[in-house]
Amino acid sequence: MCGITGAVWRGERRAIDAPTLAKMTDAIAHRGPDDSQTWIGRDYRDAYGNPVGVGLGFRRLSIIDLEGARQPMSNEDGSVRMVFNGEIYNYQTLRRRLEGRGHRFATNGDGESILHSYEDDGADCFSHLNGMFAVAIWDANRNRLVLARDRIGQKPLYYAVKDNRIVFGSELKCLAAVEGVCTEVDPAAIDEFLTYQYIPHPSTIWKGVRKLAPGHFAIFENGQVTVQRYWNFDPSVEVPIDPRQAQERLRELLTDSVKLRMQSDVPLGSFLSGGIDSSLITAIAQNQSDQPVRTFSIGFPIAEFDETTYAAQVAKHLGTQHQRFEVTPSAVDVIDKLVWHYDEPFGDSSAVPTWYLSELTRKEVTVALSGDGGDELFAGYERYRALWLSRRLQKIFPVHRIPGIGLVQRLPDSNKRRSVIRRAKRFLEAIGQPDARRYMNWLQIFPESMRASLYTDDFVQQLPGDDPFDFLDSAWSRSAGRDVVTRASTTDILSYLPCDLCTKVDIASMAHGLEVRQPMLDHRVVEFAASLPVDLKFRGRRGKLILQDTFESQIPKNIFARKKMGFGIPIGAWFRDELKPMVHDTLLADDAKIGPYFRKEAVADLVRSHEASEQNHGYRLWNLLILEKWLRRWT
Repeated sequence: MCGITGAVWRGERRAIDAPTLAKMTDAIAHRGPDDSQTWIGRDYRDAYGNPVGVGLGFRRLSIIDLEGARQPMSNEDGSVRMVFNGEIYNYQTLRRRLEGRGHRFATNGDGESILHSYEDDGADCFSHLNGMFAVAIWDANRNRLVLARDRIGQKPLYYAVKDNRIVFGSELKCLAAVEGVCTEVDPAAIDEFLTYQYIPHPSTIWKGVRKLAPGHFAIFENGQVTVQRYWNFDPSVEVPIDPRQAQERLRELLTDSVKLRMQSDVPLGSFLSGGIDSSLITAIAQNQSDQPVRTFSIGFPIAEFDETTYAAQVAKHLGTQHQRFEVTPSAVDVIDKLVWHYDEPFGDSSAVPTWYLSELTRKEVTVALSGDGGDELFAGYERYRALWLSRRLQKIFPVHRIPGIGLVQRLPDSNKRRSVIRRAKRFLEAIGQPDARRYMNWLQIFPESMRASLYTDDFVQQLPGDDPFDFLDSAWSRSAGRDVVTRASTTDILSYLPCDLCTKVDIASMAHGLEVRQPMLDHRVVEFAASLPVDLKFRGRRGKLILQDTFESQIPKNIFARKKMGFGIPIGAWFRDELKPMVHDTLLADDAKIGPYFRKEAVADLVRSHEASEQNHGYRLWNLLILEKWLRRWT
């Protein structure tokens, strides 16, 4: 796991000099504390004879082949050079195949398999990789730069093209180190952020700067960039399968995925929350190990947010070497760190506990397995059940037309994490809408009507005609013809999973030099799960059925039956206590940076309503505070 950055330019006027490249590379030193390298090549010409320059920067976190595998690396004659962030889990299989074709390897690391695969197959090589990766390859023979990102979006990659030059990096702060790149905030990105709590690919907070979408590669040549999808994932196809065969295939795939992800030359452990997914991954890992696996959980002083008793139960059942961390999360202490590391507004408040867990785990191991992805793949979220239930109710009678049902919206809200009233309000707000819009209503942080009342007239005039819903609707359309639960879960695989969950984990873990591996996000597991008939995963308002049917003997039975908690913090209470002064000193201040975008009286009304416990706007205030803090830090 590492950090990469670099640039390709045509003409000396757009050249990146050595000090700038070093600055871009040093901006991501936290991603790779073990080594730093840069390389600049200037002896190139395009088809018209114009000078072409290349700069590549690399920060290394050593995991495999600790003494070798330094980057940037090149092929035998230096015509192909590469920097790469991530892990290729099938590299040994690829290596044997490539050696059989006559390639000579200079290292024992996984990255060199990409380099030689590219020599043979060009950009088609990425479809042969099993791993999490962001790659940049300079092909001198073709005078082109090739960028690629893994299928699920576990590793980030940003780029900007302007005036015959492309600059790229693992994080936006690499690009911000180059003068004239990150200069103008994109109003549409703010609208998207308040909708989703993240900025969907390919957009970023900066105009002219893009995220490379998961499962895509980009080619920069002759001053132009083209982007193409290489992952031919089709979630519209359902494959009938016998339940026992499905269980056997899932067991085989997930076991192999965990086995591949346990390859490491440094200490490895596993996150263990006590939920279904992390417990299963840990159980499979323990079966693969002849030593007790090191497991880690994090506890909070508020019982409603503490799952560690379940984690301890699973650890005892499996015989792992378990360690429980106890912390009192402090938004005041951590919010500025989050704003710096996430580079653009990112409003998922579970980044806070993820930050603490990564920080403490890194003191013990360098690599950690995680159960991320189980809810999306196997229909575990409550919102899938809500969508299923709303569909059934709509078939019986139009619930949204019942007289007096709007009175529910006037009931005072609760601070409790899973408030019945709050959930009922969100359910009833959306029940009369088409499926995709209904699902969007349950996901969005600020509904469209609330955003409209919040925005200033000047800001509204700056917004393009695009609807933030288009991003989710595009993902929804990929699974046309499937049942509503499958459509929602595959939409999450294509949107929420890469843009929120993977971003959260990558940034929080790499801020501390910790590599997190997610076996459920092996593309083979993802494709298989998406192809399954829904009744193998979800039935009678219960999800994750095939996980229980396949692995029920491996973890305590009550883990499958207990209520899902998630990874949360007391965000609502914070805004009535420790965050209250910060809110008044920033969001409500006369010099608030959000002032040009949002009406001050609308923001003040949100704050007042929350502090008076009329409505729980905790998550909305968190997103506004993150945006305000980001604007103060980065503009």
